[in-house]
Amino acid sequence: MQIAGLQKTTLLDYPGHVAATIFLSGCNFRCPFCHNMNIVLPFSDGPMISKEELMTFLNKRKEILDGVCITGGEPTLHSDLEELIRRIKELGLRVKLDTNGTKPEVVAHLLDEYLLDYVAMDIKGSRGIFEMITGAPVSCFDKVVETIRLLINSEVAYEFRTTIIEEYHTIDEIRKIGELISGAKHYYLQSFVDSEYVPDHTLHACNKEKLIEMKEYLSTYIDDVEIRGVE
Repeated sequence: MQIAGLQKTTLLDYPGHVAATIFLSGCNFRCPFCHNMNIVLPFSDGPMISKEELMTFLNKRKEILDGVCITGGEPTLHSDLEELIRRIKELGLRVKLDTNGTKPEVVAHLLDEYLLDYVAMDIKGSRGIFEMITGAPVSCFDKVVETIRLLINSEVAYEFRTTIIEEYHTIDEIRKIGELISGAKHYYLQSFVDSEYVPDHTLHACNKEKLIEMKEYLSTYIDDVEIRGVE
């Protein structure tokens, strides 16, 4: 495991809680709109932050923080993820996991061990555009579906979210996503923001009016739909 970054305090990443966010390098997707592409590949010169440095920091801040967000990259690719989470939980901190859903067996195990307090899962798109926008084989999509059903049927707090790209997410695509996660409690439409590490700078965000239209359309499938990143 390589800890590629640490945001010492965030009020946004873990809804309703003061948290720190750690970024783990390595991902099995190659999304052209990824804003963390600089940590998708593991670093050749080793971790930027050691586990011991991280735990020392968290121990000092455990009276201030409510929890820790673990994001990436894709955290579930790391065999020592469980060990890290257990150490964080031993400090009395909550754990939020961000995942793309391609390792349902890992998520299931962590849930069975009561190691997760919140899960945020990215829904990149429907089966029809999955391979194009993730660079992963479409066989991974079945794993994504498995994780969706796992979370919907679990007792853990969770959210699904999609970064909306003008070039990919048509109303028909949104319909397919709505059908895919039908019955979910919380779904967030996130406005795409171009940044330094995004691979494809030709992509565009949808305007606010279209996001509102998508939100209204999705309300027939999902209890709570919200828009993030738009004033």
